Amino acid sequence: MNIVSTVLNKLFNKLFSIDVRIKVLPHARTLPIPTYMSDGSAGFDLYAAITDQITIPPFETRLIPTGIMIELPRGYELQIRPRSGLALNYKVTVLNSPGTIDWDYRGEIKVILINLSNSPFIIQRGDRIAQAVLSRVYRANLIVSNELSETIRSDKGFGSTGIW
Repeated sequence: MNIVSTVLNKLFNKLFSIDVRIKVLPHARTLPIPTYMSDGSAGFDLYAAITDQITIPPFETRLIPTGIMIELPRGYELQIRPRSGLALNYKVTVLNSPGTIDWDYRGEIKVILINLSNSPFIIQRGDRIAQAVLSRVYRANLIVSNELSETIRSDKGFGSTGIW
């Protein structure tokens, strides 16, 4: 990496990062800290903090602990999203995708995984099971109104803009 790239990466990290405290629980102390797998990764990986392997039978769900707690700044959420490789290769995904961790939640982060394949899926301790993306949240000031502005689309939805 040349000097310009190094300086730009440091500047980017300074401008577009925020300190977030995590607490590693005893059952996760031997696991890696959640990690961004590349400089361009939007999310950091979450690891399965389990003692024994967990099998997810076809078309069933399991709640998988990550062994971490997080202190998000007010005005942020942590979105829990599927890992693309698990979804593509094994048909395993996050059921409530994206799952939301609110800024005021202080419990252990757990991930609801569903196996959409016809084969059992086995999770081992330390497997990367999901990714987490920090996102700014704006609160809506909801204003009750009898009228809404008109648009060309109007109330058409569910495929009304075309499939392709």
